[in-house]
Amino acid sequence: MPFPRSLARINRRITNPVARRFAGRVPPFAIVVHTGRRSGREYRTPVMAFRSPEGFVVALTYGPDADWVRNVLAAGGCSLEYCERRVTLTEPRLTGMSEVERLLPRVVRLVLRLLRVDDFLLVRRTASE
Repeated sequence: MPFPRSLARINRRITNPVARRFAGRVPPFAIVVHTGRRSGREYRTPVMAFRSPEGFVVALTYGPDADWVRNVLAAGGCSLEYCERRVTLTEPRLTGMSEVERLLPRVVRLVLRLLRVDDFLLVRRTASE
């Protein structure tokens, strides 16, 4: 069960601006750079992203219906600011804990299970990355 939407509103106004100060520099915090489906505007959303052999695993703490997730799926990709680098990602795919648990550190799996996070986005680095 993802976090409640009321918490998402609080995060958008208070937590996210603070997180943007270090997200993209301090793993596992990263920033997904995506384009709005309707607005065409560029957005920057702080997330928890973990390296995988082919790209990244992103924890969907608000579930797969979050606007940024829908934007990335509709666009077929995004950019990710991670460790002070910008990585181009493609082939986004929704999945669950059972598929990604082997890719996550044990402590991360434990915390995400305690938080009842079971939705993830798998994205691939582009061939040039």
